[in-house]
Amino acid sequence: MTEFTLLSSPPSPFGRKVKIAASLLGLSDRITVVAVETVVPDAELLARNPLGKIPALVPAGGAALYDSRVILEYLDHLAGGGRIIPTETGPRFAALTLQALCDGLMDAALLQVYETRLRPEGERSPGWSARQAEKVRRALATLEAAPPTAVGDPAAITVGEIALSAALGYLDLRFAGAWRAEHPALAAWLESFAAAVPAFEATRFKG
Repeated sequence: MTEFTLLSSPPSPFGRKVKIAASLLGLSDRITVVAVETVVPDAELLARNPLGKIPALVPAGGAALYDSRVILEYLDHLAGGGRIIPTETGPRFAALTLQALCDGLMDAALLQVYETRLRPEGERSPGWSARQAEKVRRALATLEAAPPTAVGDPAAITVGEIALSAALGYLDLRFAGAWRAEHPALAAWLESFAAAVPAFEATRFKG
């Protein structure tokens, strides 16, 4: 019997963050992943997270943890601390800030997808979608200008790099990798991450 249930959805980049982190920390075998509906949240998800959002990590007999940032901090704690969230002030806040930037990128990309896939055509706002696309563009430009160091040692990966891998993976999934042509440094970095972290490919949504 596993100790935790992860409520998520296969294409969710935030759920992917958690699954990659769990693998890096050696915790995957303690977590059972359960797919849930988020467009019209099902009863199980709402019972665990009143916001109806994923991912949510549910300990056996305990209260759910959400969102992905909280879950990653909890997993780091379970693994002994200081594994994917550095303890030293400078590296710690650099990692947390990178995670925040990449989470914001994912939020903006998701909102663009929702606008076209879930909102009736007559209710869509091209201007609003363009503002989300501009957030993604600015985030990518910032990251391309100062990309993380190529991944060699998986033990050195932080929450920031995990979030970046999930963000770029989501852009590959939903935007056909259009970001790659103008961001060669990020594309090279992602290749190094994928080579060092088998969980990146293992968590890729292939539907």
